[in-house]
Amino acid sequence: MGSSLTATCTVSPERGLHANTMYWTLNGKRLPSSTYGLLSTNGLSVTLHRLNGSQQQSGDNLVCHSRDGHVLAGSCLYVGMPPEKPVNLTCWSRNTKDLSCKWTPGGRGETFIKTKYTLKYKLRWYGRERECEDYSTGQRYTCYIPRDLALFTPYEIWVEASNQLGTATSDVITLDILDVVTTDPPDNVHVSRVGELEDQLTVRWGSPPALKDFLFQAKYQIRYRLEDSTEWKLVDDVGNQTSCRLAGLREGTVYFVQVRCNPVGIYGSRKAGIWSDWSHPTAASTPHSEPLQSGSCDPKSGEQNSTLRRELKQFFGWVRKHACGCSGMSIKLYDQWRVWLQKSHKTRNHVGKNNIPFISVPAQHALHSYAP
Repeated sequence: MGSSLTATCTVSPERGLHANTMYWTLNGKRLPSSTYGLLSTNGLSVTLHRLNGSQQQSGDNLVCHSRDGHVLAGSCLYVGMPPEKPVNLTCWSRNTKDLSCKWTPGGRGETFIKTKYTLKYKLRWYGRERECEDYSTGQRYTCYIPRDLALFTPYEIWVEASNQLGTATSDVITLDILDVVTTDPPDNVHVSRVGELEDQLTVRWGSPPALKDFLFQAKYQIRYRLEDSTEWKLVDDVGNQTSCRLAGLREGTVYFVQVRCNPVGIYGSRKAGIWSDWSHPTAASTPHSEPLQSGSCDPKSGEQNSTLRRELKQFFGWVRKHACGCSGMSIKLYDQWRVWLQKSHKTRNHVGKNNIPFISVPAQHALHSYAP
């Protein structure tokens, strides 16, 4: 690109053609006569300055014509740049059964001429060099190795880019298949209500079935969103449990929930795996508030009872804040108080000194249950 090129068209004198009657086209477009050079009575040249990249990967057609348009001669021009070193080579294995790799072309990624990318790999110490053959994954710069992979042995993997102007090779990465495992998404994801609690949902799911015979400890993440929203809220501290309580939700609202998995330490690998895709969205709704019954009253509370109610709300607001996020905290006592507070809020009944529900729990247990 950016260089100049001169082409010459010479016809046999027996043809009876004069160079003054000839002309040039590039990709079907006639070139201006100011670019021509008369070499002889039967020879005509054309000079192209500061060439741009080829408009088509099959090459640009530079053709010499006679006056009546007949083609006398022609050439295919490939104008572009040699490839730059491919970058960002990463690989992953689904359930240890295969290997997929992707990369990014170097530089701006555009060479203007056909460039071939070849993924190569070999066992680090004694393997022979092999080439990945399946590039039909639907994504550019990706290749899939479906079988015949060794475990517990590192591979060396790299990408070569080549075209008619040169060759470039990526950095070599070294990896063990067990260190780059990802799983199928968790299956059997169920979302259900939590009794009468209007602001909570329980999520349960199954471990990835394809890894049931492997020694590993999974990590999970949950994300959820409102039915009419595109913004997801992430719950990142689920750990390796297969259930979680979502709190602080809107009452009478449909939520979509998804779960994904990261296999950790497969067969003793020291590296975390790669997050799976998200599971298919599962929908569930929180309960609606019950309307006030007709004839309900709202007598004023005494100052002492109002203070007690306010302190209880503050205390259990603190509990909800620390219980949200699936920390594994026991919140049975919290659930009972939440149900009572919701019913009390709906009916707006007077909270007297002698009719406050009281749940007796040893002080030491209460402290251990709700310690941050």
